[in-house]
Amino acid sequence: MSAVPGSTLLSLSLAAFLLTGCASSPPANIDNLCAIFKEKKGWYTHAKASEKRWGTPVHVQMAIIRQESAFRDDAQPPRGRLLGFIPWRRPSSAYGYPQAKDDTWDWYIRKTGNRGADRDDFADAVDFVGWYTTVTHDKLGVSKWDAKHQYLAYHEGHGGYMKHSYRNKAWLLKVADKVDRQAKTYARQLKACEKDLDKGWSLWPF
Repeated sequence: MSAVPGSTLLSLSLAAFLLTGCASSPPANIDNLCAIFKEKKGWYTHAKASEKRWGTPVHVQMAIIRQESAFRDDAQPPRGRLLGFIPWRRPSSAYGYPQAKDDTWDWYIRKTGNRGADRDDFADAVDFVGWYTTVTHDKLGVSKWDAKHQYLAYHEGHGGYMKHSYRNKAWLLKVADKVDRQAKTYARQLKACEKDLDKGWSLWPF
């Protein structure tokens, strides 16, 4: 077998480094909204833009994303196990910050015209959450401020929510309560730093 030239090895190493570096690490403190926006420059800009466009409060959007992916851009459902130990298929196509499935993401792109949107791009993800919660409000009458029921509709889908599929899922109701508590905590935290964020949000990089 012929040796691989040093220049080729260097190129391959550089490419691998660049690909690895593309992944964005989650915020260090995902329980504090002010800390999140302080660390992730530009995230407040995107969350605020989504709020202005769709009307869903920043703290509700962020609580949903926190629950779905813990702010990991490459989050996916864990693979199943064949015979208990062989890695198998994932249970769904959910991916990225919003854990949106392929069909739902395609629906978002068709309806908003946001072509090229990616689930691992925070700006697109938070806009998706704003859009989806708006559809939930328009179709089901759920307040955009109601984090608990917005999350239930987000998790179960609009059809499932209308059929009250969540009523027989005690675990899901507990998760929805958790999202509601997180949203309220985020709202309180945001009050402490919102003025400072608003002073410079339009100047932060996208």
